[in-house]
Amino acid sequence: MSSDLIRVPINGISDIICARLTVRREAARIGFSTADQTRVATAVSEVARNVINYATEGVCTLRDDSNSDELHLQVTIEDHGPGIDNVVEAMRDGYSTGGGLGAGLPGTCRLVSLFNIESRQGLTRVTFSLIRKRA
Repeated sequence: MSSDLIRVPINGISDIICARLTVRREAARIGFSTADQTRVATAVSEVARNVINYATEGVCTLRDDSNSDELHLQVTIEDHGPGIDNVVEAMRDGYSTGGGLGAGLPGTCRLVSLFNIESRQGLTRVTFSLIRKRA
């Protein structure tokens, strides 16, 4: 159990890979299964890609919030870009302003245990957690 923060800057495509590998390594260290490591790494990839596509730079922060009863990895990805005009629409499957499939944010929400997004001009913050009972 550790509350130390791990920060990964997101300034380019290679940083998406770095964030993905870092979260996978941290999830493994905490004790998540290989499948759960893949889930949280995929979630990080999706949101970090949005940072590059819409805001150009941001940061991914990881925190181990595990306790004696459960494994808990919290991820926060934020940027200081233009914000999301309509968060409700952005969370709808198939909605895209960038010509993609519109599966990124809603798909991320389905991969994790907790999901929250706040967005306005100058700040978008996506926070999600993967939580599992200890064996």
